[in-house]
Amino acid sequence: MLFATALLAVSLLAYGGLCVAMRFEMADVVVYRAEGLAAATGHGLYDLRVTRWQLPATYPPFAAILFVPTSWLPLHVLRLVVTEANVVLLAVLAHLSMRFAGWPRRVGLRPVALLVVVALGVWIEPVFQTLVCGQVNLALDCLVLWDLSRPDGARGKGVATGVAAGIKLTPALFIVYLLLSGRRRAAATSAAAFAGTALLGWLVLPAASVDYWTREMFDTSRVGKVWTVDDQSLQGLIARLLHTTAPGLWWQVPAALVAVAGLAVAAWAARRGLETWGVLCAAVTALLVSPISWTHHWVWCVPLLIVLAAEARRVPWRWTALGLVLIAFTARTMWLVHRPGSYVLRLPWWQQPLASPYPVLGLAFLAFAVWRIRRYTPSPVRSSPVSSSPAGPSVARSTPASTSSESTMRYA
Repeated sequence: MLFATALLAVSLLAYGGLCVAMRFEMADVVVYRAEGLAAATGHGLYDLRVTRWQLPATYPPFAAILFVPTSWLPLHVLRLVVTEANVVLLAVLAHLSMRFAGWPRRVGLRPVALLVVVALGVWIEPVFQTLVCGQVNLALDCLVLWDLSRPDGARGKGVATGVAAGIKLTPALFIVYLLLSGRRRAAATSAAAFAGTALLGWLVLPAASVDYWTREMFDTSRVGKVWTVDDQSLQGLIARLLHTTAPGLWWQVPAALVAVAGLAVAAWAARRGLETWGVLCAAVTALLVSPISWTHHWVWCVPLLIVLAAEARRVPWRWTALGLVLIAFTARTMWLVHRPGSYVLRLPWWQQPLASPYPVLGLAFLAFAVWRIRRYTPSPVRSSPVSSSPAGPSVARSTPASTSSESTMRYA
C-alpha cells in the first residue's frame, strides 16, 4: 500500500509539473464555460466560437444547462477543479471496472490495485488527453458503467445511460444494446431518460433545442476534420487510407456493417453470460461507428484493460495480449506521424496503422470477442430467488454473483 500510494503521489506531481510547464489551455473547459454562459443568458449557444481554434458548441442543450455552474468560477480556478474532478473520476471508473470484472479476486488487494491503476492510467493517451482537454468522457463512462453493471432488476436501471446520452449522443448506442440483449424495461427506461433530457433542454432553451435537433446534430463539420489523426473512428481510418477528406459511402457502408455486427456480438456476449464483454463490445462499436471519435473518447480503454487483466491471470498467454493493448493505448503513434496541414492524407500504406491504432485495435477486439464468446462455457449457477424474479433469466446474468462467475469460467 505504501509503494502504491507513493507511486500515485509521484505520478500526480509529475502531471502537475507538466501542466505548469506546458501551460495546457484545456480548450474544452473553455467551451463548456462558454456554453454555460450562453445557457444562462438564453441565447447564442450554437453561434459561439471560443479559443484560438474558434471552437463551437457541439453538445445538446441539456449539456449546456449542466455547464451553467462552470460559468460561476474564474477560468484558472475552473481548470484546477476540472482536473481534480477528472482524477477522481478516473479512480471511480477504475473501481467500477474492477468490481464489474471481479479483479483482483482478493478484495483486500483492490485498494492497492486501484492506486496503481490511477497512477499509471493518468499517462494512458486517451486519459491523458481527457485531462489535458478537460473533457467529460470519464464522467460519461462512469455513468454508463455504473448503470449497466447493476442487476437487471435494479430500480431505475437505464436512467444514467439515458442521461449520459443526453449530454453526448454516442452513449445512445447502449440503449440499443440493452434492447438487443433482452433488457427491454431498462432500454425503455433509458430511452425515456434520454427523451427527458431533450425535453428539459427544450423547456429551458427552446430556440437552441430546435436548432440543435433539426440542424446542428447532423453537421459533423462543426465537430472537426474527420481525416486528422485526432479522429480515431472508422471514418477517420478510411479517410486517411483513401487519402480523401470526405469518404462518403466508403465509410457509411462499412460503418453500418460494423454497427450491426458489433451490436450483435455485444448482445450475444450478454445473453451468454459475459456481461463485461457485452458492455465493452457495445462501447467499442459506438466508438468505431461514431462520425468522429477523438482520441480522448477512447477512455473505455480503462475497463477494457482491467477486464483483460482479470482474465489474464487464468490464461497466461493473455498477459502478452494485455501488454500489447496497453502499449497501443500508451505509445501515441498517431502523434508520431502527425504533421501540420493535410500531410496525413498522403501517408504511405505502412504508416496507416500508426495513424489509426485505436480503430484497428477496436476491430481486432470485436473479432477476438467472437472467438472468446464461442469458447466460453458458462459455469453452473445455483438457483436463487433473484433468478426466479419477474424480470426473467437476464436478472441472474448481471447480479453480482453471476458477474463474478465469469472469473470462474471454464475454457474449452
